[in-house]
This record gives sequence, C-alpha cells and structure tokens, in this order.
Amino acid sequence: MTACLVYITASNAAEAEHIGRALVEARLAACANVHPSVTSIYRWQGKIETESETVLIAKTRESLVDALTEKVVSLHEYDCPCIVAVPIAGGHQAFLDWIVDETVSRPVA
Repeated sequence: MTACLVYITASNAAEAEHIGRALVEARLAACANVHPSVTSIYRWQGKIETESETVLIAKTRESLVDALTEKVVSLHEYDCPCIVAVPIAGGHQAFLDWIVDETVSRPVA
C-alpha cells in the first residue's frame, strides 16, 4: 500500500481547516496539516496574480487520491483548486502504516 501527500492551496486558513477536517472525518486522509500565509504568484486568465494563500497537506493512500480530489473540489471555493498528489518514497514505516490504518481501503459512496 503506497502512501502519498496531497498538496492543496486554499484562500485562507478557515477554508483549509474546513476541507482538512472533512477529509479526515471521511477517512480520505489520516491527517491534514494547515500551513497559513504563503505567497502564491501565478498566471490566471492571462494575468499574473500575487495572493496570500494557505497550504493544506493531506496524508493518504494513493488509491484514495481520486476520491479525495472529488471531495476537495466539492468543498473548495476556487474554480480550479490546486490539488497535487506526491508519492512518498520512504520514511518511518510505523507512520506510513498509520496512514494506511487511518484511511478507508476504498471510499464509501
């Protein structure tokens, strides 16, 4: 079972916390970390934007990334939210096992 991190940006800490809590409650993530106040510079609709955002990092199974993404999109205020999954190449095995234990083997419909 492969664990991964899912990097998500949100407009503010309250939105990130709301999404993170929903992911953990649905067992789509074992844990969600909220990192407030990052500066994002990006091109949107032909214009370069600079905004303060909050980063949410969810720890989950690779097999749950699609369901987690759907959940985030359903809760997110952005038209095109940043949701990027990154496989975990290694780490403390007991922690990686905990991620698997705390998430569902497949999402509940």
